[in-house]
Amino acid sequence: MSLPSTDDIVDDLSFFDDWEDKYKYIIDLGRSLPEFDEQWRTAERLVKGCQSSVWIQPDNDQDAEKGEVLTFAVDSDAIIVRGLLGLVLAAFDRKTPQEIIDFDIAHYFSELDLERHLSPTRGNGLRSIVTRIQTIAQAAA
Repeated sequence: MSLPSTDDIVDDLSFFDDWEDKYKYIIDLGRSLPEFDEQWRTAERLVKGCQSSVWIQPDNDQDAEKGEVLTFAVDSDAIIVRGLLGLVLAAFDRKTPQEIIDFDIAHYFSELDLERHLSPTRGNGLRSIVTRIQTIAQAAA
């Protein structure tokens, strides 16, 4: 699976005038995520603070240029949240722990004008997902 870059996502979403079209794009992004292994649907992988169920399975991989990178398998029982996970993975998947720590996720979300269009509970859940991934990166750094 190859997600678009964060810059590509910002550009793609800026093309749409209305948020209904943007939501469709985000949902399609979530549909492009690989299947999540059923064995990973455990309490340890469940992200606390999300309205929907969200699971994250971290792993390590080697990148020819960067060295060790973190990868993430993710899933949610809500289609819009799977799309939001796609937005987050575009920022964090296949990055070094330091790249994850250094990435300005607040600026990225601001460029997407995202949080203004999410319910407060979805926004809190999104922050919980980001915090979980950043915590994993800090532990790996």
